[in-house]
Amino acid sequence: MKNLILIGGGGHCKSVMDAAESAGYSIFGVLDVAENVGKEVLSTKIIGTDENIPAYVDKAEFVITVGFIKNPAVRIKLYNKVKEAGGKFATIIASTAYVSKYAEIGEGTVVLHQAFVNAGARVGKNVILNTATNIEHDAVIGNHCHISTGTMVNGECKVGERCFIGSQSVLANCISVGDDIIVGAGSFVRKTISEKGIYSGNPAILKIRAK
Repeated sequence: MKNLILIGGGGHCKSVMDAAESAGYSIFGVLDVAENVGKEVLSTKIIGTDENIPAYVDKAEFVITVGFIKNPAVRIKLYNKVKEAGGKFATIIASTAYVSKYAEIGEGTVVLHQAFVNAGARVGKNVILNTATNIEHDAVIGNHCHISTGTMVNGECKVGERCFIGSQSVLANCISVGDDIIVGAGSFVRKTISEKGIYSGNPAILKIRAK
């Protein structure tokens, strides 16, 4: 059984902890902000902050459990901090998720309960595939993305890096979503979108341009 340290002690940490335990990991501890050290997340102690990462690189693998809705900057910063310390990332696939043997999942990515990743799909590093997401055949998800609960990414769709796709959204087959794009919950993206900003609706249109 492999030891695992979770970095970030909020609600997303609880979801990942449950998935990791279902996949056979032993939770070594949680790293969070200084004022929370000594507290517990689902009976697992917060044992330090991200400044303590180097002390644990020989004791456990890591996964980032800070959430991401509007901005992935904190998740990316922590990912880089683990890499710089020589730490190893776990790839978490919940026991009730399905990942095809013909799919690729990057390091540090979490595939939560009831998620489905079909043949030929490629998912990058430090990605959240949240509960009941569906990544269809030959789809590509870039690094540091969050595909939120119940979202459908159809076949041959390409999602760039650092994107957030809100809950219950649908991405049509063969379209592309550029880097640094947010898609609001319940949206239908039926054609390629490339300009950075926030999109929503059915069909999804640009609501707020990135500054």
